[in-house]
Amino acid sequence: MRINIGGIQRTIKRQAKQALAAGPTLRARSGARIAACIFLAAAIAHGLMIGGHLDYTGSPWSKLPGKFAGFLGFAADDIRVTGLVHQDPEMALSAIGVQPGSSLIGFDANRARKLLENMDWVASAEVVRRFPNQLDIIVNEREPFAIWQRGGMHYVIDKSGTAVSAIDPARVSILPLVTGEGAHVAAQELVNQLEAAPAIRSHLVAAARVGERRWTLYLDNGVRLALPETGVSDALALVSRLDREQGLLSKGIEGVDLRIKGKVVIATALAQAEPEKGKKPVRLSERR
Repeated sequence: MRINIGGIQRTIKRQAKQALAAGPTLRARSGARIAACIFLAAAIAHGLMIGGHLDYTGSPWSKLPGKFAGFLGFAADDIRVTGLVHQDPEMALSAIGVQPGSSLIGFDANRARKLLENMDWVASAEVVRRFPNQLDIIVNEREPFAIWQRGGMHYVIDKSGTAVSAIDPARVSILPLVTGEGAHVAAQELVNQLEAAPAIRSHLVAAARVGERRWTLYLDNGVRLALPETGVSDALALVSRLDREQGLLSKGIEGVDLRIKGKVVIATALAQAEPEKGKKPVRLSERR
């Protein structure tokens, strides 16, 4: 039996060449499959993170996104919050869903800014993402201006009349108290007008908005000032002059009615003691 050694050698060489030729293709296919699996796993993880499915209380996966992001260099390791006066940085971070060390993968700075500005205590905000792991947050808070009493409740308001629920009125009790419907939006104009009447402003306890048209002021010595609908600055200037020249507000009166232009009606306090025999208590004209 004759064996064709040359033919066998040629066959082996041909099969070896075919195997070598098929090798890179096989490796390429395997690599593509692995890459696809990694991409799919990353997409699923990202969806779970965005949907909050890993953040429930007691979740063993809650810190996984941050660790994964930290491994890649995209964790929130450098967070700077500036501009806060009345609130803590944690309030701002909670509003945008970011904590130190959490993942910044997929973080949208513009969306974070809008979330902050939706908070009633924020006047404006700026959020800047500096790759890979730095976050700068600048917050301009609403400045407490007055305390608005309405329906038995008290609200801290800023100059625009916006209620700031995050500030406890007890913390800013030195602010002027305004009451009544529409008082919150009209308070700024009144306070500006009172700046020209410091003797009245320094003794102001509360200001009541009447019929959304005018103010009645209550001073710390019990005096009540009924202001007109228009010409408030002139009315305050008149009371200030009378107080400066005659000590009007320290004479133990009950109130001053300035609602009618050109007229000043003063109500005296009731006598504390019994009047002399045969005499009646004297009381000036009073208009309520």
